[in-house]
Amino acid sequence: MTYENKIIWLTGASSGIGEATAYAFAKEGAWLILSARRAEELERVKANCPVPEKVRIVPLDIGDYKNIGYRVKTVLDEVGRIDVLFNNAGISQRAYAKDTSIEVYEKIMQVNYLGTVAMTLAVLPYMLQQKSGHIAVITSLTGKFSTPLRTGYAASKHALHGFFDGLRAEVWREDIKVSIICPGFVKTHVSENALTGEGIPQNKMDDAIASGLEPADVAHKILEGMKRGQEEIYIARKEIIAVYLKRFFPSLFSKYIRKAKVT
Repeated sequence: MTYENKIIWLTGASSGIGEATAYAFAKEGAWLILSARRAEELERVKANCPVPEKVRIVPLDIGDYKNIGYRVKTVLDEVGRIDVLFNNAGISQRAYAKDTSIEVYEKIMQVNYLGTVAMTLAVLPYMLQQKSGHIAVITSLTGKFSTPLRTGYAASKHALHGFFDGLRAEVWREDIKVSIICPGFVKTHVSENALTGEGIPQNKMDDAIASGLEPADVAHKILEGMKRGQEEIYIARKEIIAVYLKRFFPSLFSKYIRKAKVT
């Protein structure tokens, strides 16, 4: 399978996993629609693609989820079809629950969950009409378990699993695939941009993130998994152990996660 001349819309495409995955799709000859809040960073990504003429920039704030539908419809009515939606936009958290305001929890859910759902619902009618498509969403290993300092982040990722597992069961007859991608620690700006309890960026690189997987390697594994039609794609090092501890030995996991280094 190849993505040559497929139309792919990526959110959160201005850095990290989204940027690396955009390059991976572009190298296969795909037509790209790139979205994020920062138009200047999207232009940089576009310029770094092998054929910039096959890249379209559509700045979007996923957190403004109530206004996503109209913008997406305007673009897709012009383009005519959409083969892959790659949901990557998101924001993390670094604060204990006791120190986190409800407004921070609300912000995280708006961006990570409601924005992603709104983007998916805006694209879905086109895939249903053409009776084909692939919807991918970046969640996290914390979509399977939670850790200290990430109660809101993990909750939003758990919510994505609930939505996309259900969606997959609804759209299979129309030949629409759904892939949930669960990375572990990846060397991106996610920890620097993570919200503190007051709702401001942490502005600090976690040790675990600094020594994490390279985004380009993660992007390569994502494309491999999507081509195979994998429903869940795990990309991690030793932190993957926590998934299986939680599943098979929940009491042991509970003791382990109390002391685990999560930053």
